[in-house]
Amino acid sequence: MIGLCTLILTAVVHAASVDTQRHRLARDGMLSAIRADYQDTANYIGQDRADPDVLLAMGKVPRHEFVPRGARRHAYANRPLPIGHGQTISQPYIVALMTDLLDVEAGDRILEVGTGSGYQAAVLAALVSQVYSIEIIEPLAEQARQRLQRLGYSNITVRAGDGYFGWRQHAPFDAIVVTAAASHVPPPLIEQLKPGGRMIIPVGTRFMVQELLMVVKDDAGSVTTRQILPVRFVPLTGGH
Repeated sequence: MIGLCTLILTAVVHAASVDTQRHRLARDGMLSAIRADYQDTANYIGQDRADPDVLLAMGKVPRHEFVPRGARRHAYANRPLPIGHGQTISQPYIVALMTDLLDVEAGDRILEVGTGSGYQAAVLAALVSQVYSIEIIEPLAEQARQRLQRLGYSNITVRAGDGYFGWRQHAPFDAIVVTAAASHVPPPLIEQLKPGGRMIIPVGTRFMVQELLMVVKDDAGSVTTRQILPVRFVPLTGGH
């Protein structure tokens, strides 16, 4: 990853005004928990430590701004939290892992399916050139859009819509991350992934084991998948 410091400074310059020493110490604790989870899951994921650039990005994003006020005391706990409408903000370790597995570069354009609170998009925005994020629940999409704008994330574009079908207008994408569990890998997303790109997506149903998959499209357009580890996500919904 290149140009990281410049991107992070651009993405979080306004967020600094709402940060405190207490929050920064809490983020340090969160990062320690993420490092421990990498060690614990090394046999699954094939690595025992996170990309330092990913941890640096997560250490800059004010996670407390992305959870409801009533849950802010738990904002930096290494677990998912409810954000309303039956949705959650993912566990920090999972956010770190999915971001890490994308293996992004500073100039990349990323598609996120499932904006939620906007936290995953904010982490990615500190690492890449542009993030396009789709949220099917309109109130969440609008809240995330306003939140990200208030915090100064100028390289994230959010819209309400069915992410199963991707965002053809801005395709192809260097990488795609899906933050809800699909019953299968959506063909439109594979189509919109650049040759050489990666997609990280949980696959399975609400009441069965879900697997986090890494989908890789090679330069010739052939697609391979790799199971990473068992996970639990809210289901991907929509008209498909």
